[in-house]
Amino acid sequence: MYSALGPGSVGWVGLFLFQLALPQTLPGLTEFKLGRFQEITLIRNMSLEAIMLNIPENVTFITIQVHAQYADMTLSLKIPANVSSTLGPDPSLLLSLKPRESMFMWHLQTQAQNVTAMSVILPYTSRDPVPGGCSLGSNMTIDPNLHLEYNMYEVTISFAPANVGYTRGAAPPTCEATRQATHWRLQYYVYQYFLPEGDVSETVLFASLQKMAEVHQVEANGVKLFQLGGQDETSIRVTSIRGQGVIYNVIVKDPEMNTSAAYTLVHVYGCSFTAKVDNCYTLSLFFFGFIILAFLSFVLITRTSSLGYSVVLSLTSALGLVGGGLMVVIWWRFGSVPLSMLLVGLVLGFLLSSMVIFTPVGNIKVFQDDSVFWVTFMGLALLVPLLFFSCPRVLNILACGIIGSYAVILAIHTFVFTSLAYITLNILKRALNDDFKVAYSNVPFQKNDFILISVWMVLLVTGVIFQFAREKDELVFPPHPYQTWKRERERRKTNVLDPSHHVPPIKERVRNALATCKQLFIKQQPVGEQTPLLL
Repeated sequence: MYSALGPGSVGWVGLFLFQLALPQTLPGLTEFKLGRFQEITLIRNMSLEAIMLNIPENVTFITIQVHAQYADMTLSLKIPANVSSTLGPDPSLLLSLKPRESMFMWHLQTQAQNVTAMSVILPYTSRDPVPGGCSLGSNMTIDPNLHLEYNMYEVTISFAPANVGYTRGAAPPTCEATRQATHWRLQYYVYQYFLPEGDVSETVLFASLQKMAEVHQVEANGVKLFQLGGQDETSIRVTSIRGQGVIYNVIVKDPEMNTSAAYTLVHVYGCSFTAKVDNCYTLSLFFFGFIILAFLSFVLITRTSSLGYSVVLSLTSALGLVGGGLMVVIWWRFGSVPLSMLLVGLVLGFLLSSMVIFTPVGNIKVFQDDSVFWVTFMGLALLVPLLFFSCPRVLNILACGIIGSYAVILAIHTFVFTSLAYITLNILKRALNDDFKVAYSNVPFQKNDFILISVWMVLLVTGVIFQFAREKDELVFPPHPYQTWKRERERRKTNVLDPSHHVPPIKERVRNALATCKQLFIKQQPVGEQTPLLL
């Protein structure tokens, strides 16, 4: 294991002589300084050899971490890479230093295309906790990495428990579950940092990484999501935001020593940079409207079939049109105001319930139970049509204003990223994925969001005021079209002075129209002499 490795297998005396003979600058080696971020370039299938010199005696262990935007890299202390190596876009190793050890070498390479990466080496003393120092379930004795997995619904972050600090050359404190174990006193704090919305550039990522690497930077710039105790499970889940860059880091604190250390940060965009279709540069909108049949059919088809995204989208759109058409037909034929306003109120209630769940209320632990969550959600949704049952016109105008203005925001989301789209997307994810209930929901609110909230409010207020002003002298609800048509038909039958009374029946009009069309395709026969007359 690499927790007590030096540079190679030389002894302390050989190492001391090697350091004396080492020149100030070595050709072919990239030199690093403690705590300084350094940008490096990796060439495919070529190993970059790096060196760290003049490590102070009070430094007990150091973390080597390298970060690329999306390419996998192999970080190792030896060539060829063995167990003392790690692979990924955010690889990291922790090196426990031996007595009088003041330098070490490490290697970095990539099998993908040429990669630009950012690297930093952070020092810690014997009083600081050791991130990943109790990595019992890994092939690495000490694992300072945060292991990240994501899908379209959630991001899962797991890490190895830490250990308390110890001096150079001393044996690490036990990680066994005994009374003598001291690592139980450690506490963990999970932090989150959002990159600028819609910006997936490498430059912005590298600048943001420097804000979330060291302990004081993480506490100053990140948002604390969780606090875990020494005996809690070291795994958390948060919502996945497609196309939004997010950086996560974990701070481990030793309350007895009043010291802390940072794990190696990880970042995620919730999408793939290398996919040919629907990658991080060409994101598609995942919202199909609030028509009830479209929403229900999308959930039903997705959960019960293995059809592709495009097929599900097409079926959902078609069924949504059918649902909208049925609602129009029902109103045209029966004119049931209570039934129509019940459906309208449910859609408005769905949006308002989604807004409530979108707030920190949705992260209350009791809502991780599906029965509690859906009963509460449907109760809030049904409350809207019940409150406005006696004033359907007010309900209809408010629903048109609120839902219509939100639809404009969703249309803008197609071109400009906004977190407001996740008001409803999070409910859709909850309906589609059983594990989403334990994911912590948090989204960024940045410049675009505040601008679009202002636009939403302006559209909502102006739309509602305009509709109230326009409809104040009109009937509460006009008669439905079938009733109007039937009344007009009776009037035409009895009123002989009405010109429409003399209009031929529809069968005769169809017959005449067909006859006219038939004449267009009949070739006329020539009549008379066809040669020109001579003058």
